[in-house]
Amino acid sequence: MAGPLIVTAMLAATDQAWFDRLRRAHYPPDRNRLAAHLTLFHAVPPMLEEELRRRLSALAAELPPPRADVVGLMNLGGGVAFRVASDDLDAIRADLADAFRGALTQQDSQGWRPHITVQNKVMAAQARALNDQLARDFTPRPLGLIGLAYDHYEGGPWRPGRRYPFRGR
Repeated sequence: MAGPLIVTAMLAATDQAWFDRLRRAHYPPDRNRLAAHLTLFHAVPPMLEEELRRRLSALAAELPPPRADVVGLMNLGGGVAFRVASDDLDAIRADLADAFRGALTQQDSQGWRPHITVQNKVMAAQARALNDQLARDFTPRPLGLIGLAYDHYEGGPWRPGRRYPFRGR
């Protein structure tokens, strides 16, 4: 049976490289099986894949890249993430959440806190130390978002799904 679909916002190449470097430096190597990512939905049911394709394709064709910023850090208890703010991306996610209402998991149905995780699955003290270290030099910065995507979750690294670059004006 097919696993759930993970929906993400695609990061611009320079931002992807920066976050991936931080993950390689701070994520436990035996658990770091994914590139850095900005998740919109963790588990869209696979039976909705065709509808998801249609909606992501239409949104990406219609919309220009969303304005987004990295605005702070989040202590995850056992890890650290960078907090992302984007009214544009919030609107995209709300549109999709409305379309899939009733089919989403509790995690995907409740409030959304957009972030990009650079450390997870560590002791709380280690996470606090990294959070403090990163906070010392942190400056808010723009975040390049270039498209929408989904992948298949099958228990380990994600199996690639489809990519939809933003093409709107």
